[in-house]
Amino acid sequence: MPKTIIHTNTAPAAVGPYSQAVAAPAGTTVYLSGQIGLVPETGEMVSDNFEQQVRQSFANMQAVIEAAGGHPEQIVKLTLFLTDLSKFGIANGIMAELLPQPYPARSTVGVAALPKGAQFEVEAIIVL
Repeated sequence: MPKTIIHTNTAPAAVGPYSQAVAAPAGTTVYLSGQIGLVPETGEMVSDNFEQQVRQSFANMQAVIEAAGGHPEQIVKLTLFLTDLSKFGIANGIMAELLPQPYPARSTVGVAALPKGAQFEVEAIIVL
């Protein structure tokens, strides 16, 4: 599924691994629920370490994308939720490492708390 990256110089440029906007052709749109750093086999948080939680969250998201019949390059929109926005750079770096370019559109939100004491959550929209 080719996606079209939307960019304009009349709005601020992306300041990380994301695009200003993404247009996707007609297809099946899949809305993935948020994923936190739970280990699938145990249902427990991977650890108290922020980076490990981010990596596990992305691995969980990848598993759901694959179960839907998709691939990471079909992500058109991500939303990241962090309980500590000072750790945004860590999440940003991991996202840049794990996701292929061109990057999807993205929003990042600071939140007071997440389920099971998670420090990070990611949700996605993909178009198959």
